[in-house]
Amino acid sequence: MSNNEAEVTLGRFEKYIYLWIALCGVVGLFLGRFFPEFVRNLNALNVSGVSIPIAVLMFFLMYPTMAKVKLEELSHAVKNIGPTLLTLVANWIIAPPLMVLLARLFLHDTDFRAGAILLGISPCTGMVLFWIAFARGNVTQGVVVTAINAISTLLLYAPFASFYLGVGGVPVPFSLVGFSVLLFVGVPLIVGQLSRRLLTSRRGQEWFTNRFMPLMNTIAAVALLGMLVLLFSSEGQMILEHPLAVALIAVPILLHFVLMLGGTHFVGWLLRFPYKDSAMAALIGSSTQFEIAIGTAMVVFGLGSGAALATVVGPLIEVPVMVTATKFLQRTQGYFPRKGAR
Repeated sequence: MSNNEAEVTLGRFEKYIYLWIALCGVVGLFLGRFFPEFVRNLNALNVSGVSIPIAVLMFFLMYPTMAKVKLEELSHAVKNIGPTLLTLVANWIIAPPLMVLLARLFLHDTDFRAGAILLGISPCTGMVLFWIAFARGNVTQGVVVTAINAISTLLLYAPFASFYLGVGGVPVPFSLVGFSVLLFVGVPLIVGQLSRRLLTSRRGQEWFTNRFMPLMNTIAAVALLGMLVLLFSSEGQMILEHPLAVALIAVPILLHFVLMLGGTHFVGWLLRFPYKDSAMAALIGSSTQFEIAIGTAMVVFGLGSGAALATVVGPLIEVPVMVTATKFLQRTQGYFPRKGAR
């Protein structure tokens, strides 16, 4: 990485990240158990099904990633068809039936199955860009792919949900998809790019890279941990009341992630993609947009349903799983050709 390119890291938090995750889980469960009214008031702050506190934290989490994107490279990313096709095949052709198979194997409750399937058919269009940057993947290509995924979700989510669930009339979450993409990708990208140009013109590239971006990386790490606290506090009562159900639901979700991540990355290696492209495809191909799955489960099956319960397990395990995945991917860099050595 060049000296004038800001690297996205978790700073001082990265060394003991698993400890911080565990502590955030404990704090979240404590808040959910002993301060339920406070948690309910936080959850009530939402627009079109998107939590405002989560949106604020997501902005600070995504800002370093989006400030790092070089817009002049977008035209090359659009023309780089191979990784894009691999990701779309993984998201829309492989992931849904694989989740159906795993849900049938491990979940006997039909509502739990439905929730897991809703997760499996909702490709990620937001937070995954942070993990791509953290894994030293191709973030610019990821922006292109997530944009395509957002459009694909608007067109395919409802028919896929109806087909795989066997339930007619599953609504298309237009407002939720559009609002999520705008908040989690659009706003951080615009602010990141404008602030990068403004700050580098006034303070210089060196100050932006060596002083400002490390500070924003630290703030992003705090935002990530804050999101964990919010998620665990929101679902704390559910975890405490149904620990075995949560553990059972987590099995197919984890297996699905591992198989999709490993399989997509292996195909990227077979196709001789550079590491950055393969890591991008693997992370997007294995990730899910849990906001869409949760919103759909609540509309179709009800707020207190087993399907809604199953969909919230996804975000609870996402951060530790993603941290592990990015560390694994980085260790495979030596097996991939360097850029241009196809």
